[in-house]
Amino acid sequence: MSTEDLVLRSTRVVTPEGTRPASVAVAVAGGTITAVRPYEAEPPPGATVVDLGDDALLPGLVDTHVHVNDPGRTAWEGFRTATRAAAAGGVTTLLDMPLNSIPPTTTAAHLRVKQDVARPGAHVDVGFWGGAVPGNTGDLRPLHDAGVFGFKAFLSPSGVEEFPALGPGDLEAVAARVADLDGLLIVHAEDPAHLERAPQRGGPRYADFLASRPRAAENEAVARLVAVSRRLGTRVHILHLSSSDALPLIAAAKAEGVAVTAETCPHFLTLTAEEVPDGATEFKCCPPIREAANQDALWAALADGTIDCVVSDHSPCTTDLKVPDFGTAWGGIASLQLGLPAVWTAARRRGHTLGDVARWMSTGPAALAGLHRKGAVEPGRDADFAVLAPEAAFTVDPGALHHRNHVTAYAGKTLHGVVRSTWLRGRRIARDGALAEQPAGLLLERQRSA
Repeated sequence: MSTEDLVLRSTRVVTPEGTRPASVAVAVAGGTITAVRPYEAEPPPGATVVDLGDDALLPGLVDTHVHVNDPGRTAWEGFRTATRAAAAGGVTTLLDMPLNSIPPTTTAAHLRVKQDVARPGAHVDVGFWGGAVPGNTGDLRPLHDAGVFGFKAFLSPSGVEEFPALGPGDLEAVAARVADLDGLLIVHAEDPAHLERAPQRGGPRYADFLASRPRAAENEAVARLVAVSRRLGTRVHILHLSSSDALPLIAAAKAEGVAVTAETCPHFLTLTAEEVPDGATEFKCCPPIREAANQDALWAALADGTIDCVVSDHSPCTTDLKVPDFGTAWGGIASLQLGLPAVWTAARRRGHTLGDVARWMSTGPAALAGLHRKGAVEPGRDADFAVLAPEAAFTVDPGALHHRNHVTAYAGKTLHGVVRSTWLRGRRIARDGALAEQPAGLLLERQRSA
Protein backbone atom coordinates (compact mmCIF):
# COMPACT_ATOMS: atom_id res chain seq x y z
CA MET A 1 0.00 0.00 0.00
CA SER A 2 1.14 3.54 -0.71
CA THR A 3 2.08 5.71 2.25
CA GLU A 4 -0.84 7.87 1.05
CA ASP A 5 -3.58 5.71 2.50
CA LEU A 6 -6.40 8.25 2.71
CA VAL A 7 -7.80 10.73 0.17
CA LEU A 8 -10.43 13.34 1.02
CA ARG A 9 -12.08 14.70 -2.12
CA SER A 10 -14.26 17.82 -2.27
CA THR A 11 -15.44 20.32 -4.86
CA ARG A 12 -14.53 23.05 -2.33
CA VAL A 13 -11.13 22.58 -0.68
CA VAL A 14 -9.96 25.74 1.08
CA THR A 15 -6.22 26.09 0.46
CA PRO A 16 -3.80 29.02 0.86
CA GLU A 17 -4.04 29.55 -2.91
CA GLY A 18 -7.81 29.66 -2.93
CA THR A 19 -10.86 27.42 -2.81
CA ARG A 20 -11.06 24.83 -5.57
CA PRO A 21 -12.02 21.22 -6.34
CA ALA A 22 -9.20 19.00 -5.08
CA SER A 23 -8.15 15.64 -3.67
CA VAL A 24 -6.16 15.83 -0.46
CA ALA A 25 -3.85 12.87 0.16
CA VAL A 26 -2.96 11.92 3.71
CA ALA A 27 -0.43 9.56 5.27
CA VAL A 28 -2.43 8.49 8.30
CA ALA A 29 0.52 6.83 10.05
CA GLY A 30 2.31 10.18 10.19
CA GLY A 31 -0.85 12.23 10.37
CA THR A 32 0.27 14.58 7.60
CA ILE A 33 -0.96 15.92 4.30
CA THR A 34 1.25 14.58 1.53
CA ALA A 35 -0.32 16.23 -1.52
CA VAL A 36 -3.15 18.42 -2.75
CA ARG A 37 -4.01 17.20 -6.25
CA PRO A 38 -6.68 17.93 -8.85
CA TYR A 39 -10.12 16.68 -7.92
CA GLU A 40 -10.11 14.02 -10.64
CA ALA A 41 -6.62 12.67 -9.80
CA GLU A 42 -6.41 8.90 -9.54
CA PRO A 43 -6.05 7.89 -5.88
CA PRO A 44 -3.03 5.81 -4.86
CA PRO A 45 -3.56 2.04 -4.97
CA GLY A 46 -5.31 0.80 -1.84
CA ALA A 47 -6.13 4.27 -0.49
CA THR A 48 -9.46 4.89 1.21
CA VAL A 49 -11.33 7.64 -0.65
CA VAL A 50 -13.83 9.79 1.22
CA ASP A 51 -15.88 11.86 -1.22
CA LEU A 52 -17.26 14.91 0.55
CA GLY A 53 -19.22 16.13 -2.46
CA ASP A 54 -19.91 19.86 -2.20
CA ASP A 55 -19.19 20.05 1.53
CA ALA A 56 -16.22 22.35 2.05
CA LEU A 57 -12.92 21.03 3.40
CA LEU A 58 -11.27 23.66 5.63
CA PRO A 59 -8.16 23.43 7.78
CA GLY A 60 -9.11 22.48 11.32
CA LEU A 61 -9.73 25.54 13.44
CA VAL A 62 -7.06 26.67 15.90
CA ASP A 63 -8.58 28.35 18.96
CA THR A 64 -5.88 30.06 21.00
CA HIS A 65 -8.23 31.50 23.64
CA VAL A 66 -10.09 28.87 25.67
CA HIS A 67 -10.76 28.79 29.42
CA VAL A 68 -11.00 25.10 30.31
CA ASN A 69 -10.98 25.82 34.11
CA ASP A 70 -9.62 22.34 34.91
CA PRO A 71 -8.61 21.41 37.60
CA GLY A 72 -10.15 23.37 40.44
CA ARG A 73 -13.27 24.67 38.70
CA THR A 74 -14.16 21.55 36.76
CA ALA A 75 -17.84 22.13 37.51
CA TRP A 76 -17.53 25.09 35.15
CA GLU A 77 -15.81 23.13 32.36
CA GLY A 78 -13.19 20.41 31.91
CA PHE A 79 -10.80 19.03 29.32
CA ARG A 80 -13.11 16.18 28.33
CA THR A 81 -16.13 18.39 27.80
CA ALA A 82 -14.29 21.37 26.29
CA THR A 83 -12.41 19.26 23.78
CA ARG A 84 -15.58 17.38 22.84
CA ALA A 85 -17.22 20.73 22.10
CA ALA A 86 -14.16 21.80 20.14
CA ALA A 87 -14.18 18.65 18.01
CA ALA A 88 -17.90 18.91 17.32
CA GLY A 89 -17.36 22.50 16.15
CA GLY A 90 -14.45 21.85 13.77
CA VAL A 91 -11.73 22.98 16.21
CA THR A 92 -8.75 20.62 16.13
CA THR A 93 -6.31 22.58 18.33
CA LEU A 94 -6.93 24.72 21.38
CA LEU A 95 -4.70 26.62 23.78
CA ASP A 96 -5.83 26.73 27.39
CA MET A 97 -5.71 29.98 29.34
CA PRO A 98 -3.78 29.91 32.63
CA LEU A 99 -6.53 31.20 34.93
CA ASN A 100 -9.87 30.02 36.29
CA SER A 101 -8.17 26.73 37.13
CA ILE A 102 -6.76 26.01 40.57
CA PRO A 103 -3.82 26.08 40.55
CA PRO A 104 -3.34 28.70 37.84
CA THR A 105 -0.58 28.02 35.31
CA THR A 106 1.89 30.44 36.89
CA THR A 107 4.72 27.98 37.64
CA ALA A 108 6.22 25.01 35.83
CA ALA A 109 4.93 22.74 38.60
CA HIS A 110 1.41 24.05 38.12
CA LEU A 111 1.75 23.46 34.37
CA ARG A 112 2.55 19.80 35.03
CA VAL A 113 -0.59 19.50 37.15
CA LYS A 114 -2.63 20.93 34.29
CA GLN A 115 -1.01 18.61 31.74
CA ASP A 116 -1.65 15.53 33.87
CA VAL A 117 -5.33 16.43 34.09
CA ALA A 118 -5.65 17.19 30.38
CA ARG A 119 -3.77 14.22 28.93
CA PRO A 120 -6.30 11.37 29.35
CA GLY A 121 -9.36 13.18 28.03
CA ALA A 122 -8.23 15.44 25.18
CA HIS A 123 -10.29 14.89 22.03
CA VAL A 124 -8.27 17.56 20.18
CA ASP A 125 -4.68 18.77 20.45
CA VAL A 126 -4.13 20.98 23.51
CA GLY A 127 -1.42 23.48 24.39
CA PHE A 128 -1.05 25.88 27.27
CA TRP A 129 -0.40 29.53 27.96
CA GLY A 130 1.59 30.46 31.06
CA GLY A 131 0.45 33.17 33.43
CA ALA A 132 2.25 36.41 34.34
CA VAL A 133 1.18 37.79 37.73
CA PRO A 134 2.86 40.04 40.30
CA GLY A 135 5.83 38.24 41.87
CA ASN A 136 6.29 35.39 39.37
CA THR A 137 8.78 36.99 36.98
CA GLY A 138 11.30 34.35 38.03
CA ASP A 139 8.90 31.61 36.94
CA LEU A 140 8.60 32.82 33.35
CA ARG A 141 11.79 31.19 32.07
CA PRO A 142 10.97 27.76 33.59
CA LEU A 143 7.49 27.98 32.06
CA HIS A 144 8.99 29.04 28.72
CA ASP A 145 11.44 26.14 28.83
CA ALA A 146 8.56 23.78 29.67
CA GLY A 147 6.87 24.69 26.39
CA VAL A 148 4.12 27.21 27.11
CA PHE A 149 3.16 29.27 24.07
CA GLY A 150 3.47 32.62 25.80
CA PHE A 151 2.31 34.50 28.87
CA LYS A 152 -1.14 35.83 29.72
CA ALA A 153 -1.51 38.95 31.85
CA PHE A 154 -4.29 41.26 33.00
CA LEU A 155 -4.05 45.02 33.40
CA SER A 156 -7.36 45.11 35.31
CA PRO A 157 -8.85 42.63 37.83
CA SER A 158 -9.26 39.16 36.34
CA GLY A 159 -12.30 38.17 38.38
CA VAL A 160 -10.47 35.44 40.35
CA GLU A 161 -8.24 36.24 43.31
CA GLU A 162 -5.55 33.68 42.47
CA PHE A 163 -4.69 35.54 39.23
CA PRO A 164 -4.08 39.22 40.10
CA ALA A 165 -3.49 41.97 37.56
CA LEU A 166 -0.11 43.53 36.77
CA GLY A 167 0.50 47.05 37.97
CA PRO A 168 2.59 49.45 35.84
CA GLY A 169 5.89 48.36 37.42
CA ASP A 170 4.95 44.69 37.13
CA LEU A 171 4.11 45.14 33.45
CA GLU A 172 7.51 46.66 32.72
CA ALA A 173 9.33 43.81 34.50
CA VAL A 174 7.27 41.10 32.83
CA ALA A 175 7.56 42.66 29.37
CA ALA A 176 11.33 42.95 29.72
CA ARG A 177 11.65 39.33 30.77
CA VAL A 178 9.40 38.11 27.96
CA ALA A 179 11.46 40.12 25.47
CA ASP A 180 14.64 38.45 26.80
CA LEU A 181 13.00 35.07 26.16
CA ASP A 182 11.83 36.13 22.68
CA GLY A 183 8.44 35.11 24.00
CA LEU A 184 4.91 36.38 23.45
CA LEU A 185 2.96 38.47 25.96
CA ILE A 186 -0.82 38.25 25.54
CA VAL A 187 -2.83 40.80 27.48
CA HIS A 188 -6.36 41.52 28.66
CA ALA A 189 -6.27 45.20 27.78
CA GLU A 190 -8.58 47.30 29.97
CA ASP A 191 -7.21 50.17 32.05
CA PRO A 192 -8.24 49.86 35.73
CA ALA A 193 -8.33 53.63 36.35
CA HIS A 194 -10.90 54.12 33.61
CA LEU A 195 -12.97 51.23 34.95
CA GLU A 196 -12.89 52.68 38.47
CA ARG A 197 -14.12 56.05 37.20
CA ALA A 198 -16.95 54.53 35.16
CA PRO A 199 -20.44 54.29 36.71
CA GLN A 200 -20.97 50.93 38.44
CA ARG A 201 -24.72 50.60 38.90
CA GLY A 202 -25.24 46.86 38.62
CA GLY A 203 -28.73 45.54 38.01
CA PRO A 204 -30.40 43.95 34.97
CA ARG A 205 -30.00 46.78 32.41
CA TYR A 206 -27.42 45.97 29.74
CA ALA A 207 -26.96 49.67 29.01
CA ASP A 208 -25.69 50.17 32.57
CA PHE A 209 -23.22 47.32 32.22
CA LEU A 210 -21.96 48.68 28.90
CA ALA A 211 -21.38 52.07 30.51
CA SER A 212 -19.31 50.38 33.22
CA ARG A 213 -16.77 49.07 30.65
CA PRO A 214 -16.13 52.11 28.43
CA ARG A 215 -14.14 52.04 25.23
CA ALA A 216 -11.67 54.46 26.81
CA ALA A 217 -10.52 51.69 29.16
CA GLU A 218 -9.52 49.52 26.22
CA ASN A 219 -8.05 52.40 24.24
CA GLU A 220 -5.79 53.52 27.09
CA ALA A 221 -4.60 49.97 27.78
CA VAL A 222 -3.83 49.34 24.11
CA ALA A 223 -1.85 52.60 23.96
CA ARG A 224 0.18 51.54 26.99
CA LEU A 225 0.93 48.13 25.49
CA VAL A 226 1.98 49.61 22.17
CA ALA A 227 4.36 51.92 24.02
CA VAL A 228 5.83 49.01 25.99
CA SER A 229 6.30 46.93 22.84
CA ARG A 230 7.91 49.85 21.02
CA ARG A 231 10.31 50.58 23.90
CA LEU A 232 11.29 47.06 24.94
CA GLY A 233 10.81 45.10 21.70
CA THR A 234 8.39 42.71 23.39
CA ARG A 235 5.98 40.85 21.13
CA VAL A 236 2.54 41.83 22.46
CA HIS A 237 -0.83 40.41 21.49
CA ILE A 238 -4.07 42.24 22.36
CA LEU A 239 -6.71 39.78 23.50
CA HIS A 240 -10.45 39.95 22.65
CA LEU A 241 -10.41 43.45 21.16
CA SER A 242 -13.84 45.02 21.49
CA SER A 243 -13.35 48.77 21.06
CA SER A 244 -13.08 49.86 17.44
CA ASP A 245 -11.62 53.17 18.66
CA ALA A 246 -8.32 51.37 19.31
CA LEU A 247 -7.97 50.17 15.72
CA PRO A 248 -6.14 53.23 14.31
CA LEU A 249 -3.56 52.96 17.08
CA ILE A 250 -2.95 49.27 16.31
CA ALA A 251 -2.79 49.89 12.57
CA ALA A 252 -0.29 52.74 13.01
CA ALA A 253 1.88 50.62 15.33
CA LYS A 254 1.95 47.78 12.82
CA ALA A 255 2.88 50.17 10.01
CA GLU A 256 5.72 51.44 12.18
CA GLY A 257 7.00 47.89 12.71
CA VAL A 258 5.98 47.57 16.35
CA ALA A 259 5.48 43.88 17.24
CA VAL A 260 1.79 44.14 18.13
CA THR A 261 -1.02 41.84 17.01
CA ALA A 262 -4.70 41.66 17.93
CA GLU A 263 -7.62 39.27 18.00
CA THR A 264 -11.35 39.62 18.26
CA CYS A 265 -14.09 37.09 19.02
CA PRO A 266 -17.22 35.66 17.38
CA HIS A 267 -19.52 37.42 19.85
CA PHE A 268 -18.11 40.84 19.00
CA LEU A 269 -18.61 40.10 15.29
CA THR A 270 -22.09 38.58 15.47
CA LEU A 271 -23.92 40.05 18.49
CA THR A 272 -24.69 43.70 19.22
CA ALA A 273 -25.50 45.71 22.33
CA GLU A 274 -28.80 46.77 20.79
CA GLU A 275 -30.09 43.18 20.80
CA VAL A 276 -29.09 42.16 24.35
CA PRO A 277 -32.21 41.84 26.52
CA ASP A 278 -32.08 43.23 30.03
CA GLY A 279 -31.23 40.50 32.53
CA ALA A 280 -29.75 38.24 29.81
CA THR A 281 -26.36 37.77 31.43
CA GLU A 282 -25.46 34.94 29.08
CA PHE A 283 -24.33 37.91 26.92
CA LYS A 284 -22.04 39.35 29.63
CA CYS A 285 -18.32 39.40 28.89
CA CYS A 286 -15.41 41.73 29.55
CA PRO A 287 -14.72 43.75 27.51
CA PRO A 288 -18.37 43.92 26.48
CA ILE A 289 -20.36 43.40 23.32
CA ARG A 290 -20.72 46.90 21.84
CA GLU A 291 -22.94 48.66 19.32
CA ALA A 292 -23.59 47.69 15.70
CA ALA A 293 -21.49 50.56 14.32
CA ASN A 294 -18.56 49.37 16.43
CA GLN A 295 -19.05 45.87 15.01
CA ASP A 296 -18.88 47.19 11.45
CA ALA A 297 -15.48 48.71 12.18
CA LEU A 298 -14.20 45.40 13.59
CA TRP A 299 -15.19 43.63 10.39
CA ALA A 300 -13.39 46.27 8.33
CA ALA A 301 -10.28 45.77 10.46
CA LEU A 302 -10.39 42.03 9.84
CA ALA A 303 -10.63 42.66 6.12
CA ASP A 304 -7.62 45.00 6.05
CA GLY A 305 -5.45 42.91 8.40
CA THR A 306 -5.42 45.23 11.42
CA ILE A 307 -7.01 42.38 13.40
CA ASP A 308 -5.07 39.15 12.93
CA CYS A 309 -7.41 36.42 14.06
CA VAL A 310 -10.77 35.38 15.51
CA VAL A 311 -10.85 33.09 18.56
CA SER A 312 -13.61 32.13 20.96
CA ASP A 313 -12.63 33.37 24.45
CA HIS A 314 -14.79 30.43 25.57
CA SER A 315 -15.33 31.25 29.25
CA PRO A 316 -18.14 29.12 30.68
CA CYS A 317 -19.46 28.81 34.20
CA THR A 318 -22.18 26.99 36.10
CA THR A 319 -25.74 28.06 35.39
CA ASP A 320 -26.25 29.53 38.86
CA LEU A 321 -23.49 32.12 38.29
CA LYS A 322 -25.46 33.69 35.41
CA VAL A 323 -27.84 35.56 37.70
CA PRO A 324 -29.92 38.28 35.96
CA ASP A 325 -27.77 41.09 37.41
CA PHE A 326 -24.98 42.31 35.15
CA GLY A 327 -23.07 43.63 38.15
CA THR A 328 -22.71 40.26 39.86
CA ALA A 329 -23.09 37.61 37.14
CA TRP A 330 -19.99 35.81 35.91
CA GLY A 331 -18.64 37.44 32.77
CA GLY A 332 -17.94 34.98 30.00
CA ILE A 333 -19.54 33.61 26.84
CA ALA A 334 -19.61 29.91 26.05
CA SER A 335 -19.21 29.48 22.29
CA LEU A 336 -16.45 26.98 21.57
CA GLN A 337 -18.64 24.66 19.49
CA LEU A 338 -20.39 27.48 17.64
CA GLY A 339 -17.61 29.82 16.56
CA LEU A 340 -17.30 28.56 12.99
CA PRO A 341 -21.01 28.71 12.04
CA ALA A 342 -21.51 31.99 13.93
CA VAL A 343 -18.67 33.73 12.12
CA TRP A 344 -19.53 32.18 8.77
CA THR A 345 -23.17 33.26 9.12
CA ALA A 346 -22.13 36.90 9.54
CA ALA A 347 -19.21 36.72 7.10
CA ARG A 348 -21.29 35.42 4.18
CA ARG A 349 -23.77 38.28 4.63
CA ARG A 350 -20.90 40.74 4.37
CA GLY A 351 -19.45 39.19 1.22
CA HIS A 352 -16.54 37.35 2.79
CA THR A 353 -15.45 33.88 1.72
CA LEU A 354 -14.67 30.57 3.38
CA GLY A 355 -11.04 31.36 2.65
CA ASP A 356 -11.32 34.51 4.75
CA VAL A 357 -12.85 32.55 7.62
CA ALA A 358 -10.11 29.91 7.42
CA ARG A 359 -7.47 32.64 7.49
CA TRP A 360 -9.00 34.32 10.53
CA MET A 361 -9.85 31.19 12.53
CA SER A 362 -7.11 28.72 11.57
CA THR A 363 -4.12 30.19 9.73
CA GLY A 364 -3.93 33.37 11.81
CA PRO A 365 -4.15 31.77 15.26
CA ALA A 366 -1.69 29.03 14.22
CA ALA A 367 0.80 31.69 13.10
CA LEU A 368 0.32 33.63 16.34
CA ALA A 369 1.22 30.59 18.43
CA GLY A 370 3.99 29.34 16.13
CA LEU A 371 2.08 26.16 15.32
CA HIS A 372 3.77 25.64 11.99
CA ARG A 373 2.15 22.25 11.31
CA LYS A 374 -1.36 23.62 11.78
CA GLY A 375 -3.54 26.13 10.01
CA ALA A 376 -3.59 25.24 6.30
CA VAL A 377 -4.48 22.53 3.81
CA GLU A 378 -1.11 22.04 2.15
CA PRO A 379 1.58 19.34 2.03
CA GLY A 380 3.63 18.93 5.19
CA ARG A 381 0.92 20.20 7.53
CA ASP A 382 -0.99 18.04 9.99
CA ALA A 383 -4.05 16.47 8.37
CA ASP A 384 -6.46 18.45 10.56
CA PHE A 385 -9.74 19.30 8.81
CA ALA A 386 -13.19 20.73 9.40
CA VAL A 387 -15.81 19.60 6.90
CA LEU A 388 -18.53 22.24 6.61
CA ALA A 389 -21.86 22.33 4.78
CA PRO A 390 -21.84 26.10 4.20
CA GLU A 391 -25.41 26.52 2.96
CA ALA A 392 -27.05 24.27 5.56
CA ALA A 393 -28.71 26.00 8.52
CA PHE A 394 -29.60 24.96 12.05
CA THR A 395 -31.14 26.46 15.16
CA VAL A 396 -28.91 26.43 18.24
CA ASP A 397 -30.22 24.03 20.89
CA PRO A 398 -28.15 24.50 24.07
CA GLY A 399 -28.92 20.93 25.12
CA ALA A 400 -27.15 19.60 22.03
CA LEU A 401 -23.87 21.35 22.86
CA HIS A 402 -21.00 19.42 24.36
CA HIS A 403 -19.58 21.97 26.79
CA ARG A 404 -20.41 21.14 30.40
CA ASN A 405 -23.03 23.79 31.23
CA HIS A 406 -25.62 24.47 28.56
CA VAL A 407 -25.62 28.25 28.75
CA THR A 408 -24.91 30.19 25.57
CA ALA A 409 -25.71 33.59 24.09
CA TYR A 410 -26.54 31.83 20.81
CA ALA A 411 -29.51 29.86 22.14
CA GLY A 412 -32.35 29.83 19.61
CA LYS A 413 -30.37 31.60 16.87
CA THR A 414 -30.41 30.24 13.33
CA LEU A 415 -26.89 29.84 11.98
CA HIS A 416 -25.54 28.79 8.60
CA GLY A 417 -22.74 26.26 8.29
CA VAL A 418 -23.15 22.77 9.70
CA VAL A 419 -19.97 20.97 10.74
CA ARG A 420 -20.34 17.54 9.16
CA SER A 421 -17.09 16.04 10.45
CA THR A 422 -13.76 16.88 12.05
CA TRP A 423 -10.45 15.15 11.36
CA LEU A 424 -7.34 15.17 13.53
CA ARG A 425 -4.10 14.00 11.88
CA GLY A 426 -6.07 12.05 9.32
CA ARG A 427 -8.47 10.37 11.75
CA ARG A 428 -12.13 11.32 11.97
CA ILE A 429 -12.85 12.42 15.54
CA ALA A 430 -16.37 13.79 15.09
CA ARG A 431 -19.21 13.12 12.68
CA ASP A 432 -22.56 14.92 12.71
CA GLY A 433 -21.98 15.98 16.30
CA ALA A 434 -21.08 12.49 17.56
CA LEU A 435 -17.58 12.07 19.00
CA ALA A 436 -15.14 9.21 18.62
CA GLU A 437 -15.15 7.10 21.77
CA GLN A 438 -11.40 7.29 22.38
CA PRO A 439 -9.82 10.74 22.78
CA ALA A 440 -7.07 11.19 20.17
CA GLY A 441 -5.67 14.59 21.09
CA LEU A 442 -2.04 15.23 21.96
CA LEU A 443 -0.54 17.74 24.38
CA LEU A 444 1.46 20.33 22.46
CA GLU A 445 4.50 22.37 23.40
CA ARG A 446 5.79 25.53 21.77
CA GLN A 447 7.80 24.71 18.68
CA ARG A 448 11.36 25.94 19.00
CA SER A 449 11.85 26.52 15.27
CA ALA A 450 9.88 26.60 12.05
